Amino acid sequence: MARVFVYGTLKKGQPNYKYMINTAKGLAKFQGRGRTVEKYPLVIAGKYNIPYMLNIPGTGHHVAGEIYSVDDQMLQFLDEFEGCPDMYQRTLMRIEVVEWEGKGGTGEVRAAAEGVLECFVYSTATYPPEWVGLPYYDSYDSSGKHGLSYVLRESR
Repeated sequence: MARVFVYGTLKKGQPNYKYMINTAKGLAKFQGRGRTVEKYPLVIAGKYNIPYMLNIPGTGHHVAGEIYSVDDQMLQFLDEFEGCPDMYQRTLMRIEVVEWEGKGGTGEVRAAAEGVLECFVYSTATYPPEWVGLPYYDSYDSSGKHGLSYVLRESR
């Protein structure tokens, strides 16, 4: 199992969460909530109002999200879903555990108790330069105050 940190439309209550609970795509087990140890710019960009974490460590905010354990099938699905490696790149990032529900081996429990885990995160280093000038968010909600409604894939 691999650990994945999601910060956008794949979180609970967001438009693409349905994929995280679709066992036909693989297994994803919610482990807890966290935030990036380093600051990153989280922007909402493009004509479909997609959330992107720009891979610019040290700029922006500690981005909030959810930690999942996923099997190889789900990881492969997420790579395809996220357009990896063209649109997003899957990289390891340090995630601070805010609230832990995960149950697992002693190594997992110990890592959670220490408060920091390494998780795969879909961020991007391939973005138009003007995105750096967009507003930065510390948390994403598709129906947030930003007024930038996410456009579902089936509606594009």
